[in-house]
Order: sequence, then C-alpha cells, then structure tokens
Amino acid sequence: MEKRIINPWEWQDKRSYAQAVEAKNAESTLYISGQTAISDDGISSDEGMATQLTKALQNLETVISKAGYKPEGIVRLNIYTTSTAELWPNFNIFQDWAARNHVKQALTLLEVKSLFETLKVELEATVVK
Repeated sequence: MEKRIINPWEWQDKRSYAQAVEAKNAESTLYISGQTAISDDGISSDEGMATQLTKALQNLETVISKAGYKPEGIVRLNIYTTSTAELWPNFNIFQDWAARNHVKQALTLLEVKSLFETLKVELEATVVK
C-alpha cells in the first residue's frame, strides 16, 4: 500500500493530522467502530480525560493488531468528545501516540452532547494495508 499525504499548508503538522490521505494499491480496508475507555470486562471508565484517552488509544491499537493491521495504516480518524475543553490539555497523549506509531491521518474532531454511560472520548478509524 502506498500512502500519500496531502498538506497544502504547514500549520496542521503541529496538530498531528493531514488535510488528506490518499491510499493507493491497498490490499484491504478495516473500518473500526468507535473505541472508548471500556475495560476488557465491558466496564465503562469514569476516570478523567487523560486516562480515558489513553485507554481508548490502547483499545484502538488492540483492534487494529487483532485484525492484522498496523496503526501506521490509519488513514482516517474521527475523535468524538464530550468536552474539547477537557481534551485539549491532554491532546499531547494522542500526539505522542501518533508520532510513536507513525500515524499520519485525516482527522475530524467533534464535541458531542454525550457518549455511552460515563465515557468522555471515542475514536473511530479507517485503516488500510
């Protein structure tokens, strides 16, 4: 698979995303449901944003690897949060994870009224290989 990043500007680089991602010669595509801070036993976290974001990223990575893909194959990521004000001070958690895993994706961030139970952040991804 060939991945081409399209960035007409430079400012998005500091925000850890690309304006567009083109995937050529992809073998297959994985569409991942929103991953949140839910334990292996199905219990929703009631922890703070930093802990929930970390767990959601771990769960996303688990689904990706179980499917035989790699995080660097993420081409699209939607982040849903109940509070951008709570997310921004912790956004470096996502940025560090993305850098560590060589993730460069198109990204949309949405603040929503609520998520399931006590959850504060949800990550929905499209991954190619």
